[in-house]
Amino acid sequence: MTAQNDCPVALIGSYVPRRCGIATFTHHLASAVSQAVHGEPLSEDGKVSIVAMTDRAGEYSYGCEVRVEINQYRREDYRNAAEILNTSRIGVVSLQHEYGLYAGEAGAYLFELLDRLRKPLVSTLHTVLSEPSPQQREAMQWICRRSSTVVVMAERAKTILKEVYDIPLDRVRLIYHGVPDVPSGDTEPFKQRLGLGGRTMILTFGLLGPGKAIEVMLEALGQVVPDHPDVAYVILGATHPGVRRESGEQYRLSLERQAAELGIHNNVLFHNRYVSDSDLREYLQAADIYATPYRGKEQITSGTLAYAVAAGQAIISTPYWHAQELLSGGRGRLANFDDANDFADALRVLLGNPEERARMRKAAYDFGREMIWPTVAKRYATVFEEAKDTFASMAGELIAERKGLLRVSLPDVHLDHLFTMSDDTGILQHAIYMTPDRRHGYCTDDNARALIVAAMAWSLFQDERVLPKLITYLSFLHFAHMPDSGRFRNFMSYDRRWLENDGSDDCQGRALWALGYLISHAPNESTGRLARDLFRGAVVGVSSLEWPRAWALSILGLHYYLRAEPDDAAARDTLAGLAARLESRFAEHATEEWPWFEDIVTYDNARVPQALIIAGVDLGKQELVDRGIRVLEWLVDVQSAEDGHLSVIGMEGWYKKSGERAKYDQQALEPAALIGACKAAYRASGERKWLTEMRRCFEWYIGKNDNGQSMVDFRSFGCYDGLEKDGVNENQGAESVLSWLLSLLIMHEMQTGDALEIG
Repeated sequence: MTAQNDCPVALIGSYVPRRCGIATFTHHLASAVSQAVHGEPLSEDGKVSIVAMTDRAGEYSYGCEVRVEINQYRREDYRNAAEILNTSRIGVVSLQHEYGLYAGEAGAYLFELLDRLRKPLVSTLHTVLSEPSPQQREAMQWICRRSSTVVVMAERAKTILKEVYDIPLDRVRLIYHGVPDVPSGDTEPFKQRLGLGGRTMILTFGLLGPGKAIEVMLEALGQVVPDHPDVAYVILGATHPGVRRESGEQYRLSLERQAAELGIHNNVLFHNRYVSDSDLREYLQAADIYATPYRGKEQITSGTLAYAVAAGQAIISTPYWHAQELLSGGRGRLANFDDANDFADALRVLLGNPEERARMRKAAYDFGREMIWPTVAKRYATVFEEAKDTFASMAGELIAERKGLLRVSLPDVHLDHLFTMSDDTGILQHAIYMTPDRRHGYCTDDNARALIVAAMAWSLFQDERVLPKLITYLSFLHFAHMPDSGRFRNFMSYDRRWLENDGSDDCQGRALWALGYLISHAPNESTGRLARDLFRGAVVGVSSLEWPRAWALSILGLHYYLRAEPDDAAARDTLAGLAARLESRFAEHATEEWPWFEDIVTYDNARVPQALIIAGVDLGKQELVDRGIRVLEWLVDVQSAEDGHLSVIGMEGWYKKSGERAKYDQQALEPAALIGACKAAYRASGERKWLTEMRRCFEWYIGKNDNGQSMVDFRSFGCYDGLEKDGVNENQGAESVLSWLLSLLIMHEMQTGDALEIG
């Protein structure tokens, strides 16, 4: 036994029976390390254990090697997993990293675990983006800094880490994607088992979706079949769950229609199932040619391609990055992206030249010996040992970094009270304590806010429970919209009778904000299309709005709309016009001591500077950004208590230019607006003080306020309706819970690779 055998390891990743590529990889790596390094199968008491990332808690029947299960949408689970790992005998933690595997923007929830982990970390990067978003770049940099060793599966990934992420390569190791050891030999016996004896078999396998570009292969096959009528093209694999959720089997059916139209339906076989390892081995041993016509040029790893190489396939592929590396040295042929003629030419060469196929198969098989799981497992074991040594030298660096930065421990997002307050019409306005009060019916204002919350919750967590509610809130706005005028009605009775012929200006602006946000965060094409129709029908009435808050809310809607439709010049002109009107109003009323657009500060105040900042960024006008930040600084200053906590302007008299600021009947709406504005200020300026202000505003909800009382009821997950002199208003209406949820969701969204500063 070597020293490596004494190092227990925990692998973090999705895990079988969950159906995804990372789950399969994690299982195979765990099994190989356990068997090839420790000489034992996976077991409850073995030296290899699993921390399983799950998207559907309780739905997977995991093996006994799974010691911890993390619901990827629950921050608390990440924190608990860290504590379990820290107090265990685990010597090294092996992380499988893919952005979408972890909740939060750019997978930010993962840092709840990594910040608390006190074990050596080896991170295997399954995706390395050459053009990451700022959040993705920050997240990747943090993972690499936190890792004792980083593993990539392609040389190109090392180059990208250095050039794009500024990662030094001294801790980066190349280990190829592991593959099963499939013997290479006569394909005929295996083809006979599949009912394809005597035919030349071409194979593509993996989860099916448009990115696989199977239609290109079918078009190429249509050119080749007349000269090679015995060809059988097997498309093996179930439709990707995300594709199936969005569009059912539409893509597969389109391929079947294409095959029929090309007259090759007898040459194309669709095996629509998730195959076991043993079944996959048989298909690989039966295939004469393997094809990957994928469209994603920047694909840095492909498990299916690695399998085909190691199985000794003659391969035709598009030149995505992983294919360029694995198929170099004559181990395969490359055909241009979306070029059926090029694929057809490559097929003709291989189908008409058995000797070339045999040469290519041997070259691939010989290279694949470096990739079989026992070899890969031993390389990982070496890396695990290196990581333990590196971690000892990193300890001081990590401790120093934690002293300067601390991630805010946020509550998990619970939508229980949102669902309680909602029925099949929409969200009710008011509650008696935590019980919905039907006497006051519904309003468009609240349903617009609820639509934003639902769209943000979906965008961050992909929690399917929220989709029916999102559609209900969108339906409410659709019913409220009056096509003739473009405006929205606001108040509706419980029996669905409109109580007015037109809503307030604020109602119009808030509806536009919600629709714009949904357009840029639509969970599917259908909801996005309806939101566009409503938005375009309503935005024409913006010029008639008379009140500055309505202008500000409309700017927010136009901002999000333009993120999805950047070439809409009319919408951009409308945004510019509203920003100019806001500037004009400030010119009329603002002074050095009173930088405000009217002589009283009332409600939802910070939406105005938020709109100025966002408009300035969108229009490239720094003077608007500067004005918005100056106004926000003033709002933050006048709403700060002596000890530094947030003390928002109350409804009992508001804050008049010549008077005193009202202290009580503080509303949950105000911290939510401030948090949104501080986020805009941070994004525009990069100044970290705005992250600190976001944290300070957020803490108003959880007790850092004038009364020292929590505004959140953690039994119902609702929010109290106001902070009053003698306590809280114990009713938990729609505006309050929506303000709380919006604030909490923004804090979750912003908690990325950069920690929020404390102090």
